[in-house]
Amino acid sequence: MMTHTFEIKDNFYLDGKPFQIISGGIHYFRVVPEYWKDRLEKLKAMGCNTVETYIPWNMHEPNKGEFHFDGMLDIAKFVKTAQELGLWVIIRPSPYICAEWEFGGLPAWLLAEDGMKLRGCYKPFLDHIRSYYKELFKVLAPLQVNYGGPVIMMQVENEYGYYGDDTEYLETMKQIMIDFGTVVPLVTSDGPMHESLSCGHLEGALPTGNFGSRTEERFEILKQYTNGGPLMCTEFWVGWFDHWGNGGHMRGNLEESTKDLDKMLELGHVNIYMFEGGTNFGFMNGSNYYDELTPDVTSYDYDGVLTESGDITEKYRRYQEVIRKYAPIPEVTYSTKIEKKAYGTLQYDARVGLFESLDDLSAPVKCKFPTSMERLGQNYGYILYHTKLEKEQNLEKIRLYEANDRANLFVDQKPLVTLYDRQLLFEAKAGEDFAKEDGKPVTFKKGAPLDILVENMGRVNFGPRMEHQRKGIDGHVQINGHTHLNWEEYCLPLDNIEKLDYTKGYTEGLPAFYHFTLDVDQKGDTFLDFEGWGKGCIFLNGFNLGRFWEIGPQKRLYIPAPLLKEGRNEIVVFETDGKQPGTITLKDEPDIG
Repeated sequence: MMTHTFEIKDNFYLDGKPFQIISGGIHYFRVVPEYWKDRLEKLKAMGCNTVETYIPWNMHEPNKGEFHFDGMLDIAKFVKTAQELGLWVIIRPSPYICAEWEFGGLPAWLLAEDGMKLRGCYKPFLDHIRSYYKELFKVLAPLQVNYGGPVIMMQVENEYGYYGDDTEYLETMKQIMIDFGTVVPLVTSDGPMHESLSCGHLEGALPTGNFGSRTEERFEILKQYTNGGPLMCTEFWVGWFDHWGNGGHMRGNLEESTKDLDKMLELGHVNIYMFEGGTNFGFMNGSNYYDELTPDVTSYDYDGVLTESGDITEKYRRYQEVIRKYAPIPEVTYSTKIEKKAYGTLQYDARVGLFESLDDLSAPVKCKFPTSMERLGQNYGYILYHTKLEKEQNLEKIRLYEANDRANLFVDQKPLVTLYDRQLLFEAKAGEDFAKEDGKPVTFKKGAPLDILVENMGRVNFGPRMEHQRKGIDGHVQINGHTHLNWEEYCLPLDNIEKLDYTKGYTEGLPAFYHFTLDVDQKGDTFLDFEGWGKGCIFLNGFNLGRFWEIGPQKRLYIPAPLLKEGRNEIVVFETDGKQPGTITLKDEPDIG
C-alpha cells in the first residue's frame, strides 16, 4: 500500500508538493451507509479533493465501555470508500463536536456522575476520554496517510475558544491523540475573532477559522495566529440549521456565499459545511439555549450543497463553477441508483395507549425523590413519573424543579397541562386545560394518579449550559407548596417497541402508539407527512426515524430507501399530545418549511 506524507509549513504539502484543500463536510452518522458512495461521488464531481467528518463519541460509546464501529458507525468503511474514489480525508475526533448533535457528541452517561466537569482538566472527564480514544484510535490510526490511508489531518477539540481558556486541557488533548497514534498534522478551529482564537489556539496545531462570510476580513485576523502558515476556513457555513418553531427553513445567501468561496480559494483553503447535512435520526438532534430552549428539528438539511436526501442543488452548480477556476473537474459516473416514491396514504391498523403499555416497555423503579434519566441509566427518549395523590385535597399549583425539557401532566389519566423549557410551573386558573372555568383548584378523588411524562428534547450542544443537561426531573415536584415524595419511575428510551401489545386498550386524547403496515414492491426514498399529528417520534421497522412536531418548520420525515424492505414494513407512530388524524401519507418530495 502506497504511503504518503502531509505537512504544514507556509502551505499544505502532500508528498512535498503544494496542495490546496478543497473539502466538503459529510457526517457518515447522518447518512445511511448504502448512500455514502453516492454522496462522496457527488463531492468529487463538484471538484472537491477532500471530505471532512466529525466523530460522535455518544454513538461510538453509547454506554460506558460499550463500543460500536459497525453499520452506520463504520468510520473505517466510510474513510476507505473515500479513498477508493481518490479523496483525502480530514477527521475531527474531538470528544466534543457541537454539530447541532445531541450534547455536542458527548455521551449522556457522563452526567450520571456528580460533579462532572466538561472540556477542561478534570481527571474523571479526561480518564473517560482516554479509555474511548484507546479504542477509537485502533480504528483511526491505520487510516492516516503515513500508513497508506487517506487521512491527512485531524483536529484537536472543537471551537474551544467559544467555550473556555484552559490551554493545559488543549495540550492534554493533543498529547492523548499523539499517545494513541496520531502522526498527521493537527489543527484547531475557532470563530475568526481575537477572543476565540486567543483562547482556542494551541502550539503545534494550525489555527483555522469557522465562518460563513467576510472572507478577507476573517483571514486577516486568522493570519495573526498562523505564524506564516496556510489560511483555512474549516467550516464555511453555506446555510444554517432549523429549530422547532423557527417559522421556516433557514437558507443561506447563495450570491454572497459563492463570492466568499471564490475568495477563500484565491487566498487559501476551504471545507464546505455542510456539503450534505443529512438527518438527525433517532433522538440525536441537539439544542441551543440562549434566551430560551430551541431544539433542532430532525432534518439537518442545513441548506447544504446537497439536500438532506442527496439531491444536487443550484448551489452545487454555482460552487462547481467557482472550483473549476482552481482545480480540474473530474468526470464521475454515479454508481447508486436512487429513486423517490410516493406510497400513498395509510390508515393505522392497531393502536395502544402508553399507560396501558408501561409494564411492557419498562420496569418501574421506586424512588423517594424524582430521579433524572442519567442516574437511572437512561440516555435518550422519555421518562414517566407516577405517583398517587393521597394527602392533597386539591391541586392549585405544581412546580417541577431541575426538570428538562417538556412535561405532559395527567391527573387521574386526564390531561392537565404541558410545561416546557424552564417554566415548569402550573397554576390552576380560568382557561387552563382541566382547570375549572371559575379558576378554582383542580379536584380529584383521594388516591388519584398523577403522571408526569417528560421528554428529553435533545441536550444543549453549545455553551455553559452543557453541564446542566440532566433530563427528566433531577430535583423536586412541589404540589401546592409541599414537596411530594414517593414515585414510580418508568424509563422509556423506546428502543423496545417490539414488546407493544396492541390488544391492551386505548384512551382517546392520551399518549399512544399507532401501528401502520406498508407493503412495498419497489424500494425508493420517501417522505412521511405527519400533518394533523401533534408531537412525538416515528419508527420504521424498529428504526427511529426521528421526532415530529406540528409547529414545524419540518413537515415530513425523510425515509431513505435502504431502511425499507421489499414486502411488508411496519411503521409505529408514538404521539404524546392526543392529536392524531388516524392516517399518514408517504410522498415523493420533502417539505421542510
